[in-house]
Amino acid sequence: MRLEVLYILWLRQLKRYIRSRARIIGSLGQPILFLVALGFGFGPIFEQAGGGNYIQFLAPGVIAMSILFTAMFSGIEVIWDRQFGFLKETLVAPVSRLDIMIGRTLGGATVSVIQGIIVLGITLIVGFRPTHLLLLPVSLGFMILIGVFFTALGTAIASKLQDMQGFQLIMNFLIMPTFFLSGALFPLEGLPGALSIITKLNPLAYGVDGLRGTLINQSHLGISTDFIVMGVLTAIVLWIGTYLFSKIEA
Repeated sequence: MRLEVLYILWLRQLKRYIRSRARIIGSLGQPILFLVALGFGFGPIFEQAGGGNYIQFLAPGVIAMSILFTAMFSGIEVIWDRQFGFLKETLVAPVSRLDIMIGRTLGGATVSVIQGIIVLGITLIVGFRPTHLLLLPVSLGFMILIGVFFTALGTAIASKLQDMQGFQLIMNFLIMPTFFLSGALFPLEGLPGALSIITKLNPLAYGVDGLRGTLINQSHLGISTDFIVMGVLTAIVLWIGTYLFSKIEA
């Protein structure tokens, strides 16, 4: 029964994503813009500074960005479900809220990972070339951790919001700073003390660094450290999200 419920919730999230063609196309616009505008615009400057090919450096960060946005939006869909009555139908089902939370999180994470894989394909067209093909499965593991973490985080936040009025606050004060302070656009070496501390407190920084380490062998924090930190933080956020979702009222 439990596996059946998890499968149904996972499949529902996946079908919702596949049917929303406009959402798929729209979510690819920002990664393409970053790759083209920043990749080719700042590329010569980055190369002159001794950083090498900026597309190579930027691509893992853009992949992580696409997963971040898609995962958070998947979590925040709880608000939409509450407003349109879908959440009430789910909560009255004869299953535990733990199963509902896990099913929604796995579904949202799967959608975000698919989005990340699509963006990875786009980076290959732009000119990105992974240096360690054998580590691609490990890269996929980091994508999954990022997806699960931020889907669970989005669900936890949505569990405390009653409507979409707080969504803009989430965008301005959580998602965008998380992305820009993750090292996705700039190296983590040589940062000022305060900024260096902030980036080390940013969960996405470990995901970006892990992707960069497995894809182009440029890890600042260490792949093992990245994986352990992301794994522990994902487990903690899942537990918090499950607790908050268990208290939600439709």
